[in-house]
Parts: sequence; structure tokens; C-alpha cells
Amino acid sequence: MGVQQAEAADITAALYDLTARYGDVDGAALLRPLIECEFAGRLAVVSSFGAEAAIILAQVAEIDRRTPVLFLDTGMLFGETLRYRDRLVARLGLEDVRTIVPKPRRVAIDDPSSELWLTDPDRCCAIRKVEPLIEGLEGFAAWVSGRKRYHGGSRATLPVFEADDRGRIKINPLAGWTRDRILREFSLRDLPRHPLEALGYASIGCVPCTDRVRAGEELRAGRWRGRNKTECGIHLGARPDAGAPPVTPGGAA
Repeated sequence: MGVQQAEAADITAALYDLTARYGDVDGAALLRPLIECEFAGRLAVVSSFGAEAAIILAQVAEIDRRTPVLFLDTGMLFGETLRYRDRLVARLGLEDVRTIVPKPRRVAIDDPSSELWLTDPDRCCAIRKVEPLIEGLEGFAAWVSGRKRYHGGSRATLPVFEADDRGRIKINPLAGWTRDRILREFSLRDLPRHPLEALGYASIGCVPCTDRVRAGEELRAGRWRGRNKTECGIHLGARPDAGAPPVTPGGAA
């Protein structure tokens, strides 16, 4: 067996082990042992500080406020998102929020007019989000995302545990949560909502690639509207071949 095959086998075994031991819990009950034991000091949370981000951030804060939170500032975000980030950080007492930005020289060469989003949105996301996050995750063994199956598209069969293309464990603690459960959690925790939600934005990214969602549309319908694109790319490096089978955590409904 070659080195790559051996590494893939190890990752697969780790994913099945994690699923076997934690497949019946979600949310904070899942995050606590992962933050405190399994990946102590080696886990980061990747957050957009978007419409539903406050849930995971609040759960992490009650476990360990020192947990690193990585925030990708593309330089094209809504001012409301940046202010919401600051409000949540202060409200939750998060102590290690790291703002990651694209390399200025890379942007200057590849997108001098700031119009790459219009001609090549995949490349725009690559230089502003994918590449900076790769560097930001250096040194971590696992990272947490806030994706959920009810978002639809490629997320519909999202596992709780998967592996990214660099062999890190990727954790989706709210994978099985429904929209109703998200709303209940906001209410129970009395968490502030992203100000753009009131204006019809259900999923919030960069200004030029985010639109309001119309009645009856899926939550992410406003992202890259009119294009054959549904993800920015930071989640496209997952290795489904090394992923544990999707599970529906207890109480996910």
C-alpha cells in the first residue's frame, strides 16, 4: 500500500470511528468533546458571520471562548456583515477571532479592476476565499462548518464528519438541523439576527454575488443568481470517498 493509500485508509478509519462514537449527538453536545478532548488545541471554526452563523458561535463560546474562529474577509463583504461580526464577537466574548484576507499582490495581479466576480466567479472565490483559508488552516487537524442539509443542492446528503483534500477532519455539527430548529435556537439564546435578513437576504456572501431570496425559493437561491455556481469553493475540496456515511443525529428535526 502506498503512502497516499495508507493516509486515505487512516482518514477513513478515523471518520468511521468518530461517526460511531458521536453519530447520535449534534450541536453543542457534539462540539464539546471535539473541542475539549478529540482535537484539543487543534480545531478551528470557520465562520462567515452570516445569517445562521450565530448558532455555532454561541455554542462554541459556551464551551471555550478561546477556540480559534477563522473569518474570511474578501474585501467585498457587506458593511452590515462586518458590523454584525463585531457585535457577535463582543456579545459572545469570543477571544480568538482571526480575520483572514486575500494576498494584496494576488488580487492586484488577478483582479486589478475588482470585476473578476463578473467574468470568472470561481477564480474570484479562489483568490479571495479558497487560497487564504488553506493558509489559515495550517496547523489545525480539524475544522467546523455551519452547513446544513436543508440548504439543498450538494449539501442535501451532508455527513456530520468528512475529510477535506488536505486530510483534515471537517465537522458539520448542525448538518441535520432544520430551519425551524435554527429559529428556535435563535429565540432560546436571544441571539441577534444579521441585519440583512430583514431586507430579504437569506444567505449572505459578497456584495456583487448576493441577492435577495424570493418567496418559495431555496435559502441559497440568492447566491450567484443566474450562474451555474452554488458554492464558493472552500467546501468543494471534501473527499466523499473518505467520508463516513451521512447520519441524522438524534433530535435533528
